Amino acid sequence: MKKTYLALSFLLVALLLPASLSAFEIGARGYYWFPSLDGNVKVPSVEVFLGGGRHHLSLTYTDIDYSGEKTLTEKITFNGKDYNINALVNSSIQYKMMDLLYQYDFLNLENVLAGFSLGAVLQVKYLDGDVGLKTTGIDEKEDFKFPIPMIGLNLHFGLLADVLEVRLRGTAIGYAGNTIYELMGDISWTPFPLVDIHGGYKTFVIDIDEDDIVFDYDMSGPYVALTVSF
Repeated sequence: MKKTYLALSFLLVALLLPASLSAFEIGARGYYWFPSLDGNVKVPSVEVFLGGGRHHLSLTYTDIDYSGEKTLTEKITFNGKDYNINALVNSSIQYKMMDLLYQYDFLNLENVLAGFSLGAVLQVKYLDGDVGLKTTGIDEKEDFKFPIPMIGLNLHFGLLADVLEVRLRGTAIGYAGNTIYELMGDISWTPFPLVDIHGGYKTFVIDIDEDDIVFDYDMSGPYVALTVSF
């Protein structure tokens, strides 16, 4: 999988090279996401990106670690073990997520004071982690590793020479009853050159039941971010 990511990255970087240096951008962005699973959960992400002309490439790393307790209202089976009604269960999910994203702006109406662009997005999301369920006398965990290819659109509005910017992005895939989608809305402000401050909202929903992998949950909530770019 690492070799695949490197090959894709080199290919997309090659596409960016012909762009003029004046249109070239490279930078890094740090996020803190507060999904609705629990108000105390903070999900950190780090993104590196580059772009030239109509082409944009980014790689994002996210580390998610969540656990909680719940009394079951019905009997469930997990990893071949039965968990009885009224049992107090501790559930956990821990995984690392990598997102490789390429965007091509097929509509670009940027000018000096205001701008608008619409781009097609190709995204590969790779998850590597485990889910666990623990109660009296039972402690089960199941590992998972799988890539998720996704497609979507990115909409960008810029005002006052991009001092204020609005971005809307959605990517998704659906097949054989499985559904995965990710939605983001972002407002950024550039207080001075090279630095952007962001606030936004993100939703990630995954519902997979295939080849002994059952994954059904959603995370939604606001985030804040800081970007440094050149």
